[in-house]
Amino acid sequence: MAAKKNIPNKPATNGLKADSDKIEPSYTEQQGNGGETHQKAGEKVATLTSAQGIPIADNQNTLRYGARGPALLEDFHFREKIFHFDHERIPERVVHARGYGAHGYFELTESLQDITRAAIFQNVGERTPAFVRFSTVAGSKGSFDVARDVRGFAVKLYTKEGNWDLVGNNIPVFFIQDAIKFPDMVHAVKPAPDRDFPQAQSAHDNFWDFISLTPESFHMIMWVMSDRGIPRSFRFMEGFGVHTFRFLDNNDRSTFVKFHWKPKQGLQSVVWNEAVKINGADPDFHRRDLWNAITSGDFPEWELGVQLFDEDFAEKFDFDVLDPTKLIPEELVPIRKVGRLVLDRVVDNFFAETEQVAFCTQNVPPGIDFSNDPLLQGRNFSYLDTQIKRLGSPNFTHIPINAPKCPMAHFQQDGHMAMRNPVGRANYEPNSWGAAGGPRENPEQGFRSFASDETGPKRRLRPESFADHYSQPRQFYISQTPIEQKHIADAITFELSKVERPDIRSRVVSHLLHIDENLATTVADGLGLPLPQPALATQPTRTDLLPSDALSIIKNGPKKFAGRKMGILATDGVDANLFAALIAAIKAEKADYEVVAPKIGGITLSDGTKVAAQQKIDGGPSVLYDAVAILASKEGSKELASIPAAKDFLSDAFTHCKFIGYSPEVCTFFKKVGLADNMDKGCIKLDDKNAVSAFVKTCGNIRFWQREKLD
Repeated sequence: MAAKKNIPNKPATNGLKADSDKIEPSYTEQQGNGGETHQKAGEKVATLTSAQGIPIADNQNTLRYGARGPALLEDFHFREKIFHFDHERIPERVVHARGYGAHGYFELTESLQDITRAAIFQNVGERTPAFVRFSTVAGSKGSFDVARDVRGFAVKLYTKEGNWDLVGNNIPVFFIQDAIKFPDMVHAVKPAPDRDFPQAQSAHDNFWDFISLTPESFHMIMWVMSDRGIPRSFRFMEGFGVHTFRFLDNNDRSTFVKFHWKPKQGLQSVVWNEAVKINGADPDFHRRDLWNAITSGDFPEWELGVQLFDEDFAEKFDFDVLDPTKLIPEELVPIRKVGRLVLDRVVDNFFAETEQVAFCTQNVPPGIDFSNDPLLQGRNFSYLDTQIKRLGSPNFTHIPINAPKCPMAHFQQDGHMAMRNPVGRANYEPNSWGAAGGPRENPEQGFRSFASDETGPKRRLRPESFADHYSQPRQFYISQTPIEQKHIADAITFELSKVERPDIRSRVVSHLLHIDENLATTVADGLGLPLPQPALATQPTRTDLLPSDALSIIKNGPKKFAGRKMGILATDGVDANLFAALIAAIKAEKADYEVVAPKIGGITLSDGTKVAAQQKIDGGPSVLYDAVAILASKEGSKELASIPAAKDFLSDAFTHCKFIGYSPEVCTFFKKVGLADNMDKGCIKLDDKNAVSAFVKTCGNIRFWQREKLD
C-alpha cells in the first residue's frame, strides 16, 4: 500500500459548485441588534478562522468600548483582515484605482473661529493650497470613466498646521456600517476571482448576493442606482465627507460637523444608454473634461458647506449620527457655506502627483477631531497601512505631492527612500541638549482629542440605533422626481438582469418592498419575477420622513448652459450668418462647442469661409455633448442622411432627451432618420438670430425630460 502523502492545510472553499441546484433563497437570515446579517457555521459549513487558524465568533462587527464607543486596537481579527486586504494589490490602489487630479486652493469666506480653532477656518479671504483627486471605486486603473459607480472626492488641504485630508465621495452615505466589512464589500464588487470579470461593473451575482444579505447597504444602493452613479463630469457632482466629525474650539468644546462640497455650476448626470456609448467613444471622458476645463480657464469651483449640530440634536435625531449609512437632511440642519474650492492648475506629471498622492483620513489639523463612527475608526487605521504598502515606504510624506507646506520637525528617520533626516546629535526626546535637542511637544497649539466619556462592556456588537435600514432609502426615493425614480427602477432592473441566480434577484426585491412597493413591483415585473415576501426587517420602515429637495439632481441642476459643450454637426454650404450667430450665442453663455463634420478637414460656409472641424462624424457622436445643433445646406442634409454615424448622432441625441437645434434645411434629415413625426418642443428650429439665442439659453435646462415617457 502506497504511503500516505502529507497534504498541507488548505483554506476552505466556499462550497459552491457552478452546477449547483441546491441553493435556496433565504429571507430569514439571523440578524444582530443593528440589523446586520450573521451566518453561522454548521454541519456542512466550515468555521471561519483567522489566517492563524483561530475560530472567529463575529465577522460583522469590530471590537469596541461600549455600543457606540471607539474601536479597540486589540481587535486582532479586524487588524489581520484589514491588513491583508490593504496589501492585496501593488502598486495599483485596491479601490479608487482610476483617478484624476488637479491643483487649486481653498478660500475661506466665513470665519468659524467661534466653533473651531483650526487655522484654516480663522481668517476670511485666506487661501490654502489644495490638491483634489476624483476617482471611481470598483474599476482598475485602465477602466473607463463613466462606469455606474461611486466617485471618490478626496481633498488634500496643505494648511498652516499640517495636511488635512478630507477623503470623501460624491454620495453622502456608504455601503457598510462597520469597517470590518470593507474587504467583503470590495471583494464582492470586484471581478470574480475565478473568471476575473466583469470589470468596473456591479451588475453581477457576487455584488448583489452581498448586497441582498447586507440590508444596511440599501441606502447607498438607492444613490448608486440613481443618476448620481453616472455623473456628467467631476465638475458637476457634489462631494461629501460622509462621516460625522467634530470641531473643537480653544476650550475644547465640541460641535459635530458634516462636510459638503456644492458645485457652483449645479448638478448634472447622463443617462445609462448614453453612458455606455460614451465609454465606447471616449473612455477618458471625465478626465478629458477636467483637463480641458482647467486649461481653457473655466476653473471648476465648489462651495464648502458644513452642517453643525450639538449633542442635544444628536440625541434627538431619528437616526444615529455615528451611522455612516445615514444622512442628516438639509431641511433639519441647513448647510452653512463657509468657503470655496477652486481648481486652477493641472498636474505637471500624472504619476508623480495624481498616482503618488496619498490620502489618509486620520490627517486632521488641531481643531478637527473624529467621532466614534465605526467606519471612520477603521479607515483611520487602514489608510496609513495602505499607503505604506502601496508606495513602498513610511517615507511617502517625502514625496512632494504628499509633503506638508508648513514647517515640519520630528525625530522620524531612515527607512526606504528617506529624503531628509534629523540634523544634529539628538534623534530622541526627552533629551538634555537644550535648543539644539530638536522639537518638543506643544500642549497649547498641538492636536488635542475630544475628552469623551465612554462606558459599556468590551464586546463585538452593532448598536440598535444602527438598525433602521430602509427609512432613509425610502426618503431618498420619494425625494426624486418621477423621471429620476424611473431611472432608479431601470438601473436596478438592468443590474439584476445580469445576475444569473434567480434567488439573488428575488432577495433584492424582497428588500425593495420595504423601501417602496411600486419600485419593487416595477423591478420584479421588469425581471419577470413573482413578488417575494418582504425581507426580515429589524425595524419597520418609517413613512413620516418628508421628501428633501436637496437629494434630487434635477431639482438642483444648472440654470445656465455655462461650462457645457455644444456639438455642432455641420456640412458645406451652411448659412454663414446662422453659423456665426450660433457661435456668438454659445460664447455669450460662456459655454464651449465642437464642430463635427463629415470630413475632419472641416466645412466651407455659404460665404466661402472655411471652418475647421474638431471631430469627424464617426469620432464625435452626440453622446459627447450636452446639447446639439445640426446645421446643413439642402445638399448637406442629403449627405448626412447617407452617413450611418450622422443618423446615430441625431437619433441618440433625441433618445437621450437632449435639446436639438436645427436649420430649416435639416427637416429632410429628420424624415430620413424617422423622427419627423416625433419632433417636440425640445427640437428648436434655428431660422433667425433670435431663435438661435433662445435655443442656447433653453439648453441651460440640460435635458427635455418630457421626451422620456413615464409609464
